[in-house]
Amino acid sequence: MSTITLTTWSLDMSSPGDLVPAAAPGPEVTVVRSEVPSPEFSRFLYASVGGDIHWTDRLALTRAQWVEQLGRPGVETWVAYDRGTPAGYVELDPQDDGVVEIMYFGLLPEFRGRRIGGHLLSLGVARAWDLASRWPDREPTRRVWVHTCSQDGPTAMANYQRRGFKLFATETESKEESETPGPWPGA
Repeated sequence: MSTITLTTWSLDMSSPGDLVPAAAPGPEVTVVRSEVPSPEFSRFLYASVGGDIHWTDRLALTRAQWVEQLGRPGVETWVAYDRGTPAGYVELDPQDDGVVEIMYFGLLPEFRGRRIGGHLLSLGVARAWDLASRWPDREPTRRVWVHTCSQDGPTAMANYQRRGFKLFATETESKEESETPGPWPGA
């Protein structure tokens, strides 16, 4: 198998005022919080969004591991719908000391390039900043961060930077190239 160079960029923002929202793509796109944790739905989103861009870290998780991950206080999944069809999602992962990571963010391939991503990211970041209003045991958010890599979509990094994220770390490593599993891993 061949080796590739993988670059991972970490970006953050330290104030809700840093967010530069994208324009809404139109009334046919809505973003709704998935308030009932559903491992099946979250796995569908994860595999469908990440199948062509090398998201594989969660594919081997058992249902119980998905339940554990999604059931932690403050973990939220926000889903973009285009005329009732899931188009993408953002998953918020609260961490210690008022930090929230945008753990996963992306669109299903059919919905990329339609101005949905900037809007979804804007709403996801805003929800990261006001997470404590929905989870009273959490301290207020003081930092939101995300990482992206050279295998993510070609517009990912630019979208994060347009929303106000600032680069704070870059890591490069050699990695064995792997095939993308597609939206139906194992099929």
